[in-house]
Amino acid sequence: MPRLLPPRARLVAAVVVALGSGAASRPAPAQPPINTRAILADLDRYIPKALADWNGAGVAVGIVKDDSLIYAKGFGVREVGKTEPVDDRTLFAIGSNTKFFTAVAAGMLADEGKLSLDDKITKHLPWFQLHDPWVTREFTLRDAMSHRSGLGRRGDALWYGTPYSRDEVIRRVRYLVPNSSFRTDYGYQNIMFITAGQVIAAAAGKSWDDVIRERIFAPLGMAGSNTSVGALASAANVARPHALDAGQARPTPMAYRNIDNAGAAGSINSNVQDMARWMRFVLAGGTGNGRALIKPATLAELASPHSIATRVVADTLNPSNHFSLYGLGIGLADLHGVKVLRHTGGIDGMLSYVAMVPERKLGVVVLTNVSGHNALYTALGTRILEAFLGAPTRDVSALALAQVTKGEAAAAERARKRMAERVQNTKPSRPIEEYAGTFRSDMYGDLTVTLEEGSLVLRYPTATVFQLHHFTYDAFLGTPLGGSAILPDASVVRFELDAMGKVATVDVDGIGEFTRVKK
Repeated sequence: MPRLLPPRARLVAAVVVALGSGAASRPAPAQPPINTRAILADLDRYIPKALADWNGAGVAVGIVKDDSLIYAKGFGVREVGKTEPVDDRTLFAIGSNTKFFTAVAAGMLADEGKLSLDDKITKHLPWFQLHDPWVTREFTLRDAMSHRSGLGRRGDALWYGTPYSRDEVIRRVRYLVPNSSFRTDYGYQNIMFITAGQVIAAAAGKSWDDVIRERIFAPLGMAGSNTSVGALASAANVARPHALDAGQARPTPMAYRNIDNAGAAGSINSNVQDMARWMRFVLAGGTGNGRALIKPATLAELASPHSIATRVVADTLNPSNHFSLYGLGIGLADLHGVKVLRHTGGIDGMLSYVAMVPERKLGVVVLTNVSGHNALYTALGTRILEAFLGAPTRDVSALALAQVTKGEAAAAERARKRMAERVQNTKPSRPIEEYAGTFRSDMYGDLTVTLEEGSLVLRYPTATVFQLHHFTYDAFLGTPLGGSAILPDASVVRFELDAMGKVATVDVDGIGEFTRVKK
């Protein structure tokens, strides 16, 4: 988001994450008096209304308090147009909430001496290479899981909807030129978490998936959870992903895109019951079902500050937030005087929110099956946290909806301005058919542009499919194939000619430059 997101994904909330660890370093502030029964009764009224206000499909909510699951309910439907309801066992993709599972698995192996968080990546993956040789030599597992690679939030098109394996995704990232210095800036980086997962696999002598299943899912009793889209085919209770289209939730064209190559960065599917077991384990300092699965000190280290995620500016939705940091696979922030462990996740029509407050032994999970301009999941999570922290009651969903509506209007105005300020009344330099062809990138592979029914269509390789609308000169705007309107944040696709006046390259906004393959 920050969380796991496909290229050009349009999600509202950024990943803000916070964790303290099961072992608090100081006495917890006094708990304001709360009426749990009243809070839960209020949620039964509030959640259906909020779901309707956002024109959503379904949502599942779980709350852990004092090592007990006190609320586990589903609302709405698994798929719009059908009647099957969402419940507390409905499977959703949790996206980047996978990342803390990965970090915890690394911590477990560190406890056993199979790796160190400060191991160089090349110790376990000798073929690993980044653009800068010095960074390659110095880059550690800790660097990979704290988003300080210098690569920024780029390169996701390398794994999203491609046939590349996890190792091949990592091999190709050597061509990604850094956008900041190593260890100086926070830059959310999914491919580095894929790399962390392959380090775990090498150290354990088995796949990352097997490590997660054997060391976390099985001991905690997370029987419904899995790490692969392939497991969804045999599952009876699964939410269908949706996107907001003209303000309405509609099923995505592809029910469940295979993102298994994202692995450790975001391929876990889970439900409220299982995520409650996970939160209880974290809040208990690494103990689940009576077994200590990770040392409390190791869990605390994972949850300690490693990067400054964002410079916090208080706003309407986060008036009490003073800092936003990132640990290893989890973030750290404050809310009404306590540390909160919080992360979001998003992938192909699914958005998730997990927050834990060790000082209050409180955990919240919200799973939804609608992406796009949809902040319902973070709004519900914040509403629940504030209720249990004794903060004044606010209609967070309404505030978030107003903020999103304002943002959409601003985006539309930017698009209008962009269209108005371009050089007008131009045409492409060459006949439209000359822009068709195959274009290649060392990093990304092949991209094709074809002429279909008089329009150019760009495909990379199958997940990114744009119909190209002329913008100015040799620049086009890319919109999803079959869409009727140019979206405010449409990608710019720019062709360049060589010295002979022939189409030589194409640059796709948010991905990169591709060179024409000569016949």
